[in-house]
Amino acid sequence: MPNQEVVELRNRILGVLIQNARNQVRVSQRECATVLGIAEATFAKYEHGESPISLPELELLARFLEVPLSHFRATSSLGAESQAKKLPPAAIFLPLRHRIVGARLRQVRQEARRTQQDLAEILECSSSKISDYEYGRQEIPFAELEVIGRALNVSLDVFFDRESEIGQWHKLQGQFERFKEMPAEMRDFVLRPINESYLELAMKLAALPAGALRAIAEGLLEITY
Repeated sequence: MPNQEVVELRNRILGVLIQNARNQVRVSQRECATVLGIAEATFAKYEHGESPISLPELELLARFLEVPLSHFRATSSLGAESQAKKLPPAAIFLPLRHRIVGARLRQVRQEARRTQQDLAEILECSSSKISDYEYGRQEIPFAELEVIGRALNVSLDVFFDRESEIGQWHKLQGQFERFKEMPAEMRDFVLRPINESYLELAMKLAALPAGALRAIAEGLLEITY
């Protein structure tokens, strides 16, 4: 399937997932549009897959709806979630994030030794549009970012926000998801207050260089044998 068809299909899927997340918390299209600083008609096009949504917009929307970004990378439906209350103004958050995502795109492209023309051919667009993406002059649709990530063999994680309150919230959600995937006995061990000292010791050992760990292991062997 040509990449442009993949992008169009993903935009439609994303629209369904956005609508599902919004309906779960009983939030209107107008409220979501207000959070993103766009017209209600534009947001409706996002949900219908007629217009592409960007990663920074998706991050802000996901925080508003309190759903993990992983929801938009799958097709599973959500359970009921509560609505977020404190959000940064879209007029400040989104332009900054668009510039950061563009800068990271430029970085990973250069590290992969690919040209703007290479990406333009992948997305079937002009090289000037790739330049606009990389310098934050135009927002990058999320579906196109997925295609670029696969083409450059990089994880979408490199583009995610890790610094702001929005990014920290998504990071915590991701950590919680990984925690839920742990074996039950491991989760039980971590949650027991009596085991905090063992966890602190494990953290300290993990921070030691290999040589120091080897010396500790040799000392334990001498004691044991």
